[in-house]
Amino acid sequence: MNFASLQFAQFLCLVFMAYWLLRNRAWQNALLLGCSYYFYACWDPRFLALILFLTLTSYVAGARIAASTSAVTRKRWLVGYICLSLGVLGVFKYFNFFLDSAQALMLSLGWEVHPVALSIILPAAISFYTFESLSYVIEIHQGHLPKTTRLRDYALFIAYFPKLVAGPIERPAVLLPQLENDRHLSIDDFCRGLFLILLGLFKKVAIADGLAPSVDSVFNAGQAMSGTDIALASLAFTFQIYCDFSGYSDITRGVSKLFGINLSVNFRFPYFSGSPSEFWRRWHISLSTWLRDYVYIPLGGNRQGPWRTRLNLLLTMGLGGLWHGAAWNYVLWGLYQGLLLVGYAAWPAWAVPGEAWRRAGRWLAAGLFGVLMVYGWLLFRAHSLEQIATFTATLLSGPFPASTSMKVPPLSALLGIVVLLWHDHTAYREDTPRFYRHAPAWKAGWVHCCLIVATLMGLANARSAFIYFQF
Repeated sequence: MNFASLQFAQFLCLVFMAYWLLRNRAWQNALLLGCSYYFYACWDPRFLALILFLTLTSYVAGARIAASTSAVTRKRWLVGYICLSLGVLGVFKYFNFFLDSAQALMLSLGWEVHPVALSIILPAAISFYTFESLSYVIEIHQGHLPKTTRLRDYALFIAYFPKLVAGPIERPAVLLPQLENDRHLSIDDFCRGLFLILLGLFKKVAIADGLAPSVDSVFNAGQAMSGTDIALASLAFTFQIYCDFSGYSDITRGVSKLFGINLSVNFRFPYFSGSPSEFWRRWHISLSTWLRDYVYIPLGGNRQGPWRTRLNLLLTMGLGGLWHGAAWNYVLWGLYQGLLLVGYAAWPAWAVPGEAWRRAGRWLAAGLFGVLMVYGWLLFRAHSLEQIATFTATLLSGPFPASTSMKVPPLSALLGIVVLLWHDHTAYREDTPRFYRHAPAWKAGWVHCCLIVATLMGLANARSAFIYFQF
């Protein structure tokens, strides 16, 4: 069920009315849980058993850890659930990938092997709810979270439909207390929720869906492409993936506010970053903080010397790349991000006198990082390592031709990018997420009109699934 569809709008209206008519929190949670399972079943009802299995096993593991006074027993339950959940994730998401990679390696060594005819379907959202269940068990083991007494509330935490398919990856300490307590809907939350839904639809419908054919015309082309085509398509994908993913996150937060529940902010104007570390504090915040807390810090973080710190960064970002998908280009993209973090950490900071020079230095750093970031998105979008090698060689081969064969994006996408950059820059400059509440009436009205017009223009674009639905 696509968020940018009439079917979802009808579903949301029915759930919203029934939710607030019930008034009792227990019944509201039961309604949301049933609707969340229905929402997930719309993708593939066969995988309801999988999400139920991980919900029950993580709930039991958390209860056993909380009830035990033995450190050995607590650790056994923790390690047992980590192995179980990652094993399930590995089978469904990575089994075919590793099997095909092993077969290709053996063939390259001259060993003929029979391919195994086994195709495993990837369940929607498995990466997201697996990480959330791991957070719950780990937080209880660390003593940062008490055991949830009601299985129904915990099941809703895992399956809550606004964030189920593509995040954010919510922490139990943030979302569970809201599900266990009464909620109220204020006029401010209602208006803010509708604004976020409009903003998310604008990003998805007007920009992301408008840019998708232009990006596909280059990355899906069978013939050789020019350096101009590759550069423009990579830049277009930079805006496409941001508007697609942050648009989903905006809709998610907006829908959740209509139920009196606040979800975490997943993006904070990442394209105004001047370094990779700043970028990862602003991009997919729920994943980057998850990797920091549960992978990077347990590996030793920056506590064991500079070389171990660099290795930990590379391992963490490599795993983060693999989390995105079962393909080597995602692993390469993750390692590339790790190398950027290592390189920028080793590079001396700007040390120029005067405010004007510091400002110029920041813009220069942001421009340089922008070029490196766009190339990173080429690695992410490419179909194979061969395409990455071909496109990289083309980009490095010489001057770009003035003409391009890339499909020209529609006016709605180009207008949408201008409006988006103006809105994001205004909110970034004011350094507050409360831009909507504090903007003058004329400015808020102008933003609303531009969003509505651009979204209506974008309705002519072909609908496509959100990019992160595949992860």
